[in-house]
Amino acid sequence: MHATLDDLVLALYVMIDDLLRAYPERLPPRPKVGFAPKISDAELVTLAVMQALAGYTSERRWLRHARQHLSAMFPDLPLQPGYNKRLRKLAPTMRWLISMLAIDTAIANDDVWVVDSTPVECARSRETVKRSDLAGWAE
Repeated sequence: MHATLDDLVLALYVMIDDLLRAYPERLPPRPKVGFAPKISDAELVTLAVMQALAGYTSERRWLRHARQHLSAMFPDLPLQPGYNKRLRKLAPTMRWLISMLAIDTAIANDDVWVVDSTPVECARSRETVKRSDLAGWAE
């Protein structure tokens, strides 16, 4: 079986929605009056998790991508200021949800962790190399 991005989004949304329905006290309080949001908190958190998984650091770029590729699943995407404002209010909820999602995977208790092995350039200048405690070791 080959899972698609749509399958991942759907599975993630169902898990998040089930958790938020089981623990409604984890959600920030909503005002008694005013317009109801067109997109649910579960949908918004799902979008934020997908943004992180896809590696988007810009909310504007992510929302542009989501409008192009995920509009069938999320037809009422908010504009960037509204997305940002609601995500900030949901920050404690998101921290809790991520810990709950981590408990549901083997990675939380695994003995082996995969780390990012991307090389990062450092000590390029000659002055930095000369004053380093490791000067001469890499030659």
